[in-house]
This record gives sequence, C-alpha cells and structure tokens, in this order.
Amino acid sequence: MLALVVIMLLLLAWALVAGRLARFSVTAPLALLVAGVILTAGPDPVFIFDVEFESGERVVEVILAILLFTDATEVPGGVLGREPRLTLRLLLVALPLSLGLAWLAGLVLFPGVGMWLLAVLATIVMPVDLAPAVAFVRDRRIPERLRQVLNAESGLNDGILAPVFLFCLAAATTVGGDARLDAAVDAVPSLVVAFLVGAAVGILAARILRRSLDAGWTQPSALRLGVLTLPLLAYAGAVVLGGNGFIAAFVAGVFFEPEARRLPHDALHLVEDVGATFSLALWFIFGAIVNDVVARGAITWQIVVYAALALTVVRMLPVAVSLAGTDVGARDRLFLGAVGARGIATLVFGMLAYIDLSGPDADLVLTTMVVTVVASIVVHGLTSGLVARRYGRTERAPDAVT
Repeated sequence: MLALVVIMLLLLAWALVAGRLARFSVTAPLALLVAGVILTAGPDPVFIFDVEFESGERVVEVILAILLFTDATEVPGGVLGREPRLTLRLLLVALPLSLGLAWLAGLVLFPGVGMWLLAVLATIVMPVDLAPAVAFVRDRRIPERLRQVLNAESGLNDGILAPVFLFCLAAATTVGGDARLDAAVDAVPSLVVAFLVGAAVGILAARILRRSLDAGWTQPSALRLGVLTLPLLAYAGAVVLGGNGFIAAFVAGVFFEPEARRLPHDALHLVEDVGATFSLALWFIFGAIVNDVVARGAITWQIVVYAALALTVVRMLPVAVSLAGTDVGARDRLFLGAVGARGIATLVFGMLAYIDLSGPDADLVLTTMVVTVVASIVVHGLTSGLVARRYGRTERAPDAVT
C-alpha cells in the first residue's frame, strides 16, 4: 500500500509542474524514472521497493494491453495514418531490416549466445515508443507530415512485433529443433484465438456502443467507461480461451478504430488517461529495476555498444533505405531514424523475457533492456527541444517535406 501512496504522490507532483518541466524537455517518463532511481537507491533507500517480476507479470501484460489498444486507435486518419505509404515502408521494410541488423550486432558482440536469444534481444530493443520523446509529435515547429508518420509507426510497430517476440521467446526457452517446431505449432492457435477475440470485441462492441449512444440509452461518461472495458475484455477473453491477451487487445483497437471515429471525440479519453497513469507508475518501478541492475554490476561494454547501435545505426540505416525513392528528403529521413525512442514496449517485453528465461540469459536480457531504455529516455527526451528549434529556424514555409 505504501508503494501505491508514493507513486500516486509522484504522479500528483508531476501533474502540478508538468508545464514548467516541459520547457526543459523533461518528459514524464524521465521525471518518474529519476524519482524511482533516487528514492530506491543506496544501502538505506528512502523507499524500499522489492521488485517481484513473476507476481507482476499479469499486471504488466494488462498495462501493455491497454497501451496497445490506445496506440491502435489514436492515429489520425485511420490505422495507417494520413501517410499510409510511408508508414507501410517503415513497418514492412525498415522494421524487418532493423531486426536483422540488431540480430547481426548481437552475433558479433555476444559470442556464444544462442541465435534465438539474440532474436529475442532484437525484438526487445527495436519497438518505437514516443512516450520518452512525446515533444517531437507535439511541437509544431517539426513538419506535420513527419509527426504523423512517427505517430502512426509508434502506434503499430509494437503490436506487429508482439507475436514475433512471443515466437522467438518460445524458441529460446525450448531445447532442440523438434521442441522449437512444436512450440511454433502450439503458438499458432494462441495467435488465432487472440485475433478472433480481438476482432470480435473491436467490431461488435464499437457498433453496440454507437447504437446505444444514437438511441439515447447511454451518456458520455458511461460511454467512456464502456470503451475502457474493451482492452481488458479482449485481454481477459483471449487468456481464458487460450490466446495471447495483449495481441487480442491490439487487434481490438485496430478493428475499433473505424467505428471510434463516429463516437464523440472524448470517447477514448478515459482509456488513454488510465493507460498513461499505469505507464507512468511503471516508469517509477523501472527506476528500482535500474538500481537493481546497477547493483549487480552486470553492465558490460558490449551491452552499452549494443544499446547504442540499436538506438542509432540499426534504426537509422533501415529507415533511410526504406524511404529511398520517396519525396522525403535526406534531412527528414535522418530525423525519422534518429527519433525512434524506446519505452514501455521495450520495458514490458524485457520483463516478460526475464521471467521466462533463467541464469545468464535472463540477466543479459534485463540488463540490455535497462541500458537501452535509459539511454533512449535521456537522449531522445533531452534533445527534443534542440531538434525542434533547428527545424524552427529552417522551416519557415507551411508543413512540407523537402
């Protein structure tokens, strides 16, 4: 209960000074992370927080389910955004290339580590999440087209990577080719169930909510509460039927999005706010995880180099390749590649992999996740203002990509 009190007080404090901190590019994840590190650091910390990964597995999955649902519904202009051609290039060309480069980087830096564990690492460090760098998509000095593409990509890439992550994790935790094949075969029904449950929830619930509103049977506040139940319903329904919960929640968001455009503009506000609150609490807990990893002394130069590559070359090069031949200029391709922040999806995937793995493999995954996310929060969070000012000096014309 003390943990809840501390986290809620921190969230209240953030709510009071968020505007002033934003002037210095201090994002909410950065602020909560720093608070978590400070309050749980040292031999006699202000706040003792015992991180129990296993007991919190379902809680973490529910948080990811809510965030995946909102990610799939909040992209303006439809699921693929207003620039579907560019979004598809990033998702279908840049993302697979990034995974391949991350796997190759791991092969060089972590000799002796199994190929499937390297694939798990790649799926952990590559999902883009703009929460640590939200200023990029809110700052109007940055061309609107770039902000829309980033928003659409970040909303979809974690949902696309989720089944890939689960498959690689299943393969990494089994021994022998036959066992891996069996694990892959067993994963197919789980994904099918997740898709069917998510689609059913997204389509049917959206239509029922809209018809209830049109008939005057409900009220806006009740409608918002009904929308909040959808990711939880999809998650729990899929788990009960043997499917994957957070994939079902993502699919529900994808199918709910077209109908959501016919609902009041604030219909999604409650589920978005709940997801944001849970994620900020998770950032505070992440601060305790950072202290735990640092105390173990598990950070090596190979992990630091791997994280640096994941945040730079491994993303920037595939993005540049995927956008070749388009009307996106070189500077804007560099921008899209450079601002791919890592956040909740990387954090959650890393925690889930740590729970399923054991020994040195688990430690490698957890440490790599921590170093990657911390580096991203600091670099992407603190440079957002600088990048926006640079665009502000050079982009005098209306939003256009050169």
